[in-house]
Amino acid sequence: MSFVLAGARLPGADSLVDVTVGDGVIASVRPAGSPGERGMERVPVDGRWLIPGLWDQHVHFTQWAQTARRLDVSRAESAEDCAALVRSRAVADPGADVLVGFGFHDALWPDLPTRELLDAAAGDRPVVLIAGDLHCSWLNSAAMARFAPGTAGALLREDASFALTSSLAPTDATTLDRWAADAAHGAAERGVVGIVELEYGWGLETWTRRIAAGALALRVEFGVYRDRLEDAVALGLRTGDEVDGTLGLLTMGPFKVISDGSLNTRTALCRQPYPDGGHGVANLTPAELLADLRFAVGNGIEPAVHAIGDEANRRALDAFAALGAGGRIEHAQLIDPDDVPRFAELGVAASVQPEHAMDDRDVADRLWAGRTADAFPLADLLASGARLAFGSDAPVAPLDPWAAIASAVGRTRDGREPWHPEQRIPVSAALGASTRSRVAVNEPADLAIIERDPSRATPDELRAMPVSATLLAGRFTHFAL
Repeated sequence: MSFVLAGARLPGADSLVDVTVGDGVIASVRPAGSPGERGMERVPVDGRWLIPGLWDQHVHFTQWAQTARRLDVSRAESAEDCAALVRSRAVADPGADVLVGFGFHDALWPDLPTRELLDAAAGDRPVVLIAGDLHCSWLNSAAMARFAPGTAGALLREDASFALTSSLAPTDATTLDRWAADAAHGAAERGVVGIVELEYGWGLETWTRRIAAGALALRVEFGVYRDRLEDAVALGLRTGDEVDGTLGLLTMGPFKVISDGSLNTRTALCRQPYPDGGHGVANLTPAELLADLRFAVGNGIEPAVHAIGDEANRRALDAFAALGAGGRIEHAQLIDPDDVPRFAELGVAASVQPEHAMDDRDVADRLWAGRTADAFPLADLLASGARLAFGSDAPVAPLDPWAAIASAVGRTRDGREPWHPEQRIPVSAALGASTRSRVAVNEPADLAIIERDPSRATPDELRAMPVSATLLAGRFTHFAL
């Protein structure tokens, strides 16, 4: 199918262009009204702006698809507040099923999350509340007896929490796939054409099934974890390989390694102590980390190392240096200034989530007091020559690249003063970190049509950017022109 996107603008330009799309790629970009496309179907763009389609380069998509159906506890300012939300939901929606909530941040709470609070709120009904950073879960007695018998306290952290949250998905794959299809269309409405899927489990089977059932709104690069790495290798999967029978939409992604924890859970591995005296956790020794990366690279799979604390980032960079190969560091939230240049030197991409800086600024000011000049150092990374790749870590933040772009450009949200404004980056760089292609001949026709010029928009306007249409390989996955 061939057609012309007629009368579009490119960011920063006032003149109009006609963009011809054919066979899934951009065939021409000419001044509006140029001869050469007579008789071809024309889609009026009417002076709107045309940009490459957006990518979210770090998501947990199945969990994101479930989040809208879970109790939102993200605004709770205390454990008591959280328990009150649980009580209200339990009264409004009685039943025996597990009551699942998402989004709590307890690092700034004045009280502690206890089993007793949730027991009083929901009685014998199991309650599982998942922290906003995914690294911790708060359970009542009934839930603990079902999911983690013999565990002391009310909290599960790190691997125990990951295992629990993975088990909470509906056993009915059809239902979960329908929710995922809804979430994919929601992403397309924000201009998204592709995701790097870092959900726990075996994405090959899940996404092959979804695409076969008609989930055609997104390109998906699926990652693997340590427990399935050998399975991927045995199948001959290498990063970037297309999976047969998926219409070119599914490709092998990276090998995800979780080397430390998170800021809110106080498990991110840091050189300086937290206020409670701890330094966080190392999930692997340096030797184990290097061995895992070497095995992956030796089999053609790109490593993606989760590292949030400055010590975790240093260890990850040391491993890449010893390996002699590049890859990605996921999150890279706190980085010693001496380590910033090493990203570019080693060919390691900084796969970062700028919206987390807005979510975590108050927690960082408390738990990383005196060090937040080194937190989320996007401008420093960019100036050093590092490649930035933006994502959301959905459901930790919403799957909306415009939120990431706005946070990177403005370092502010909700009318607050910018947080470390010296780390703001230009719109062009933020868009580049959120896209994989260009509006140019022979590039994929993965495109978004938007209502404002992003190069002239304020951070608030970027955050609320209206998207009129999205195309994936020349197909409209969202159309509101």
